[in-house]
Amino acid sequence: MLGRENAVSVDEARDLLARHIPAKAPSVEKLEIGDCYKRVLAEDLYSPEDLPAFSRSTVDGFAVKSSDTFGASETLPSYLNVRHEVFMGKETLFGMNSGAAAKIPTGGMLPEGADAVVMLEHVQAVDESLIEILKPVAPGENVISAGEDIRRDEIILKKGSLLRPQDIAAIAGIGLKELSIYEKPRVAIISTGDEIIPPGTPLKLGQVRDINSYNLAGLILENGGEPVKKGIFRDIYDEIKRAVEESLRDSAMVLISGGSSVGIMDLTAKIINGLGLPGVVFHGVALKPGKPTIGGVVNGVPVFGLPGHPAAVTICFDVFIKRVLRMLTGACPKHFLERKTLTARLAKNISSVHGREEHVRVSIEEREGELWAVPVLGKSGLIRTLVLADGTVIIPPHKRGLQEGELVEVELF
Repeated sequence: MLGRENAVSVDEARDLLARHIPAKAPSVEKLEIGDCYKRVLAEDLYSPEDLPAFSRSTVDGFAVKSSDTFGASETLPSYLNVRHEVFMGKETLFGMNSGAAAKIPTGGMLPEGADAVVMLEHVQAVDESLIEILKPVAPGENVISAGEDIRRDEIILKKGSLLRPQDIAAIAGIGLKELSIYEKPRVAIISTGDEIIPPGTPLKLGQVRDINSYNLAGLILENGGEPVKKGIFRDIYDEIKRAVEESLRDSAMVLISGGSSVGIMDLTAKIINGLGLPGVVFHGVALKPGKPTIGGVVNGVPVFGLPGHPAAVTICFDVFIKRVLRMLTGACPKHFLERKTLTARLAKNISSVHGREEHVRVSIEEREGELWAVPVLGKSGLIRTLVLADGTVIIPPHKRGLQEGELVEVELF
C-alpha cells in the first residue's frame, strides 16, 4: 500500500488503474428508441433505406426542368405551363416535359423529369395555367435528392456512440424502432462512519447527515451509470466487508465513502486488500482536495475509497471515477474523455504547493462583457463551496499558484 507520505501523482494513479482494470464490454439489451437518449450503442448501425426515400422540395413553389429557366429575369421572364399539382403525403405519378411546371409545397415529392423548384417569390401568375419565371434556378436548387441525407447501407453511428437527441431523430427517420444498447453499469455506494445518519433523522450532537451518497448518485447518473445505495455502515470491519463483498457480486464498480485516511477506524484499504487481487493499487495522491483517495481493483472490479469531505468526493469523482465509469458504459474514448470547459480571467491570486495538483472551486461572473473566475474559498468539508461553484480551475503540480487577471481554463461541473 502506498502511504500518504508517498503519494503518487494524478497521472501515475490513472495509469495504475488502467493497467489493472480489464477491458470488458457490458451486457447488451434491446430498447425502444425513445428510451435510448444518453445511452451507448452496442453495435454499428447501418441504414436500411435511403433518407429521404424520394426527391422533395425544400420550398413552396413550382417544380421545373432547370434548363427551362436559364436566362430568365424580371424584364425577360420564361413562360411555363402549369399542368399539375403535387400534394403532401401523396405519391407523384405524373412526369414533367419541357415547358411545363407543377405547383409543389415544401416537402412535396418532386415529379419525374423535374430537377429544381422555383420559389413562389420568383413567379408571377399570368392566368390559372401560365406562369412567368422571374429568376433562373440551377439543377438541384431548392431540392433534397433521394438518399442525399442518408444512403441505404451507409453506417450512421458506430458502436460505442453516446446517443444524442439528433442521433435518435436520425434513427427514427430511417424507420428503426429499437436498438441494441449496452446496459448501464451498476455502481454500488457504501457510506461508512459511526457519525453518519440518513436525511430525515433527528440530528444529535456529534452526528452528520449523509451527503456524499446523494452527491455520488447524481454524478453516477450524469455519467451513464446506475447508482445503487447500499446503506450506511458503522466503522466495523466485518459489516463493511460484507457490504463490499455483496457489492462486488452485483456491481461493476464499488465506491466507499469515508475510511480512506490513515487512522485507527480507517478500514477501507485493509478490506480491499483482503477480498481479491490485485487489491489496492494506490493509496494517497498528490491532489488537493482528495489526497487520501484509495484506488483498487478486486478481481477485475474497480473499487474506490473516497475521503469523507464533500468537495474531495466531487474532485476525486471527476479526476478518477468518471473516466473508469464511462469506460464501463462501453462508450468510445471521445465520450469518456470529453470535458466541458470555458476560458475566463482569474479574479484573485491563488497560491499552491509545488508538486501537488490542486483543484480550486470557482464561480463564473460576467464583468463588462468578459468572464471572470472567482475562487470559492473554504475547506473541503463544506458542501456550500460546491453549491456556490460552477466548476474548478486546475493548478498543475509544477506551478506554485496563479495570478489575478491570468486567463484560466475552467472545467465546468
